[in-house]
Amino acid sequence: MSGGTLALTGLTRVHGPGQAPALEDFSLDVPAGSCVAILGPSGSGKSTVLRLTAGLDEPTAGTVRVDGADLSGVVPERRGMAMVFQRPLLFPHLDVRDNVAFADRVRGMPRRAARARAEEFLELVQLRGYGDRPARALSGGQEQRVALARALAAQPRVLLLDEAFSALDAALREEMHELLADLRMRLDPTILLVTHDHAEADALADAVAVLDEGRLLQEGTMRSLYARPASLAVSRLLGGRTEVAGVVRDGRHVSPLGALALPERVADGPGVLVVRHEAAAVTPPAEGDCTGTVVRLRRRGLRALVTVEVTGDGGTASVHAELGPGEEVPTGATVGLALPVADRWVVAAPTVVPEQPASPAEEVSRRR
Repeated sequence: MSGGTLALTGLTRVHGPGQAPALEDFSLDVPAGSCVAILGPSGSGKSTVLRLTAGLDEPTAGTVRVDGADLSGVVPERRGMAMVFQRPLLFPHLDVRDNVAFADRVRGMPRRAARARAEEFLELVQLRGYGDRPARALSGGQEQRVALARALAAQPRVLLLDEAFSALDAALREEMHELLADLRMRLDPTILLVTHDHAEADALADAVAVLDEGRLLQEGTMRSLYARPASLAVSRLLGGRTEVAGVVRDGRHVSPLGALALPERVADGPGVLVVRHEAAAVTPPAEGDCTGTVVRLRRRGLRALVTVEVTGDGGTASVHAELGPGEEVPTGATVGLALPVADRWVVAAPTVVPEQPASPAEEVSRRR
C-alpha cells in the first residue's frame, strides 16, 4: 500500500447565514507518503478540515484533490480515504477479525478471504491471535489498534486521524506513536492528522499546519515553527512561554533585558522577543546576557522550569528557562541568563484595539 497526494485548496465552511466561518480559505498540500499534522486548540477548525476532506461535510468553497482528481461531489466511501476517530467506533456485534475485514466484505470479497486478509493487518498492529475476541473485551489501546487495522485494511490513498490517540494515557499514546512510525516504514501511507498536542505533532509529523479560529496561521516543520513562529499566537500554541515587549533598533531588541543582538535583520519598531525555554540557560550572574532573580520553580521529573524576573530600563520582564537533570537553583537566587543569539526571535507586537465607550443603552444593560 502506498498513499496518494492530497491537495486542499481554498477550503471554506460556513454553517449558516450570518455565522463566522468554521474554516476560511484553508489550503494545504500533503505529499504522497508523508504525514502532515494540523495543530490547534479545540474549536479551531481542525476536525472541520478532516470532515471536508473525507466528504462528511460539503465545503462552502474550495476543492479536495487526490492525485490531481477533484473529489467534489464524490461520496465518502468512494474517496479512497479512511478515518480513525478519538473513539474507536468498533462494531460491537462483530469479533475483532470481522471488524477488520469489514471494508473487504463491503467491496464484495468472500468472507474467508477477507478474514484471512484481516489477520495480516492485525499482525501489523501487533494483535496477532486476537481475531476471535469480542470487540467489547478489548482495552482502550487494543480497540484503537483494531480501529487502525480496519482503516488500513481499506487500503486508503489517504489515512485521516482525528485526535486518534488523545483519549489514551501517556504510556499507550507513546506505544501508538511508535506503532504508527513502524507502519509508515512498512506501508508508506499518506496521513493527515489533527491534534491539539504539539508534542504529538512533533513526534509524528513531517510538517505541521497551525490553525486557529478557522485560519491557517503558519505551516512548516515543527523545528522551524518552534524557532521562528510567525506570531505570538503560534508561539503560544506551541508552548512558548517567554514574551518580552520592546523595540527593535539597528538589529537589536531593546527591552528590560538590555540591547540583545538578533540573528536576522528585522524592521525597526515595536516587537516582542520570544525565546524557547528549552534554549534559555541559567548561568552564574556575571556570565549571562542579563541578570535576574528566580521567582518560581516548577518540577518536571528530572528537570525543572524556572521563572527569572529581570529588571532593567523600561520595567521588568519574566524569562522562563529549563534546568537540566541535577541542576538546582533556589527561589530568590540571583542568576544570569544565557539567551543564544540563534534562538532569539522577534514577532510583531499585538495590536491593541482602543476600547470604545459604551452607549447609553449598553451602560444601562451593564448596570443591570
